[in-house]
Amino acid sequence: MRDVSAAGLEATIREYFDGCNEADVEKMMACFESDANHYFPAGAPQGTFFGARAIAEGWVNAVRKLGSIWTIDRVIVDEKKREAVIEWTHFKPKVGVYLRGDEWYVFSERGLIMEIRAYYACPTVPEPVQSHMIGDFDYEGLGYPMEAPKIERDI
Repeated sequence: MRDVSAAGLEATIREYFDGCNEADVEKMMACFESDANHYFPAGAPQGTFFGARAIAEGWVNAVRKLGSIWTIDRVIVDEKKREAVIEWTHFKPKVGVYLRGDEWYVFSERGLIMEIRAYYACPTVPEPVQSHMIGDFDYEGLGYPMEAPKIERDI
């Protein structure tokens, strides 16, 4: 059983993101119930990740293909409901783009992630862009990361 306090739930999310950045399948899976699901906007290229292993392997694949690096930019936790919302940035250095979005987390009684629902900023224009974020929002002025942090890894 994990800590189900607000601080404990946030710590689980941060451990999961550390596992993503380290491309560590076991570390990520340790944060989830085995039958957890990660949902994405309709039409997202990777589709839904069904199960803890699929979630972890999906992000390891993103690290390999895209050089993915994630940051957690904001966190709100509702301890009583065992839910949290985060705002994140997903840097994709190998293709020179980044994506910003939010995720809604639902935790089990054991303090493990059962569900993630991702919502992210996407352009409504057909031409390719190098970054996806909410329009007219002062990310830099408010202290959001504008470049991927340096992460050493063996992948």
